[in-house]
Amino acid sequence: MARNEGGRLVYADLLRAAAVFAVVVIHLADSRMADVAAGSGAWTAFNVYNGISRWCVPVFVMLSGMFMLDPKRGLTLPRLVFHHILRILIALFFWGTVYHLAQLLMAGGKLSPQAVWDAFYSVVLGDTHYHLWFLYAIIGLYILTPVLRAFVRGAGRREFHWFFLVWALVCLVLPLTQQIHESATVNRWLWAMYYSTNTVKFLGYYIAGYYLKTYTLNRASEFLVYILGVLGAVVTVGGTALLQSRGTEELILYEYCTPNVALMAAAVFVLFRYTLGVSEERSRRQRFLTTARISFGIYLIHDLFLMLLDYFGITTLSFFPALSVPVLAVLVFACAWAAAWVLSKLPLLGRVIT
Repeated sequence: MARNEGGRLVYADLLRAAAVFAVVVIHLADSRMADVAAGSGAWTAFNVYNGISRWCVPVFVMLSGMFMLDPKRGLTLPRLVFHHILRILIALFFWGTVYHLAQLLMAGGKLSPQAVWDAFYSVVLGDTHYHLWFLYAIIGLYILTPVLRAFVRGAGRREFHWFFLVWALVCLVLPLTQQIHESATVNRWLWAMYYSTNTVKFLGYYIAGYYLKTYTLNRASEFLVYILGVLGAVVTVGGTALLQSRGTEELILYEYCTPNVALMAAAVFVLFRYTLGVSEERSRRQRFLTTARISFGIYLIHDLFLMLLDYFGITTLSFFPALSVPVLAVLVFACAWAAAWVLSKLPLLGRVIT
């Protein structure tokens, strides 16, 4: 298993870089999808880019789980609270405030101490920028981490497989079935037992990251995962197009906790572990190390550049969408990378907000 300096896993660094770029692609493809006719060329391009990138958020959760749940890594309760959870909370309040102020300025408002306080207080009340929802989910998972670490310490493969079976049924299959064919009774039971927060839905990904890092797949299992991953991508893109052609407006197959997206996430994770992360080439390791280290910052800051593009009237409809999505994604990613890198150099605050 390839490692770079400091004991970091090469494939984990590669996955972080790929996942944060895929987030940018999703947000660009999403931004104007509702403004074009379903089935049109532009809509199809948005659907393809959006659909094949949905694995990114589950993979982020898996990357957290593969390290946070590892019993070999020392993790005391004070370190969990003051190093991990507190860091996420500071980033949430900092960037939540920044985005409120950015929206105020772009709407023609003025910056003032009262505006800063109002922005901060909005975050206190839980009103944050749309993509910061992920931080709440991560905080929830971190709070459960001590209990989950006890589970993985004592679990064997059989217990892991039972957990994944139950999680897939409760958090992937039944919710999708509910959206296609609603049953009030089933919905009440599921909500009462499992769905009070998004944290429960992501538990499977969190534990899957540790499982796929710890246990080795044979070649047949690896190949099967790839086949299912491709099938998941086909279902996500093709199924969304089919539902739209039938007049279904909800993009239910895009949701992160669906069987099709879970299959894609598992396939991408396995692909990076067994195929793309095996190189020991020093230059390759170094190239992705910096991006991996600031990937959190790239995720947090990238939407500021999406807002700026929109402010200046540059959208994915400004030119051919099949080209505009990847071109603008590269541009936004590069700007976010540069900004996150600069911010990461700030004393004390830098490593917390990036």
